[in-house]
Amino acid sequence: MATAGKVITCKAAVAYEPNKPLVIEDVQVAPPQAGEVRIKILFTALCHTDAYTWSGKDPEGLFPCILGHEAAGIVESVGEGVTEVQPGDHVIPCYQAECKECKFCKSGKTNLCGKVRMATGAGIMMNDRKSRFSINGKPIYHFMGTSTFSQYTVVHDVSVAKVDLQAPLDKVCLLGCGVPTGLGAVWNTAKVEPGAIVAIFGLGTVGLAVAEGAKSAGALRVIGVDIDSKKFDIAKNFGVTEFVNPKDYDKPIQQVLVDLTDGGVDYSFECIGNVSVMRAALECCHKGWGTSVIIGVAASGQEISTRPFQLVTGRVWKGTAFGGFKSRSQVPWLVDKYMKKEIKIDEYITHNLTLGEINKAFDLMHEGGCLRCVLKMHE
Repeated sequence: MATAGKVITCKAAVAYEPNKPLVIEDVQVAPPQAGEVRIKILFTALCHTDAYTWSGKDPEGLFPCILGHEAAGIVESVGEGVTEVQPGDHVIPCYQAECKECKFCKSGKTNLCGKVRMATGAGIMMNDRKSRFSINGKPIYHFMGTSTFSQYTVVHDVSVAKVDLQAPLDKVCLLGCGVPTGLGAVWNTAKVEPGAIVAIFGLGTVGLAVAEGAKSAGALRVIGVDIDSKKFDIAKNFGVTEFVNPKDYDKPIQQVLVDLTDGGVDYSFECIGNVSVMRAALECCHKGWGTSVIIGVAASGQEISTRPFQLVTGRVWKGTAFGGFKSRSQVPWLVDKYMKKEIKIDEYITHNLTLGEINKAFDLMHEGGCLRCVLKMHE
């Protein structure tokens, strides 16, 4: 492309400080260095993790930065040594990298990758420990190694999944975070089997993806737990079979669920990031074999607690990141499953706006009626 090797000036939503509206700015995006890829972002969705960092509760949150991590676009140019993607490829940036050669990648036990984590956690690129974003010479930090609230972004090549050219990018952008996280928590982390009883705490996008995954795994009962009863009708479409609103009961929610399920659920999933709910999710599990999976990200400094006897008597407490999926290897597989109509994506998208309306999009997300809002990045 004509822009290869040159600085690109484009629009981006910049977070200058916690909880202050994002500002649409002209940002300079430097060319990719060795092992890097510059992507023209076409569509990005908003996720609660963006709001979490923007709120100032994230210990790794750095300002000023460009947020965003659930997106899709087209490779504009690549740096030296990049072989797996080339200009024109359709891609999904992945905050969970996969280098295929570090201790984590080779272990066969995890989808975590250690290669670029030190850089992405510090808001910079690995090569020179600097940012590729600047405004009039002043650097702007990267976020999660993706920074998709910019019309162009630079990412490490180990953080790019190449996808089917036929896949609609305004839909498959959701496969950058929330939907795989929920599906994978069921399929990869918990390995829910047919006939299981499942409880899901929090019926946002991730919780609904858990429900969809549980249904496809053959779960017998999928119990949705949420304090907003308006979410229940929508959740039925994703596989939730019954609903519990903790506000309707005087006793602790874990006791309610134990009573409803003859001793507890086989699997529970916490999709909120609330440490007291995490405890309830563990304690509603069946003695002897119940497994609880933590998906939600709690605020900095928060700790979980329960009585050790809960674990001694056979319950298992687990966590998951990106649903245990290996990003570069398996995101293309998820795209193919969507193209074959084997997983939902369209149903999670409740709003479509533009980059210039990003603050309105965050307001919608916090109001509860919005699952995913997809932003069109170029007019």
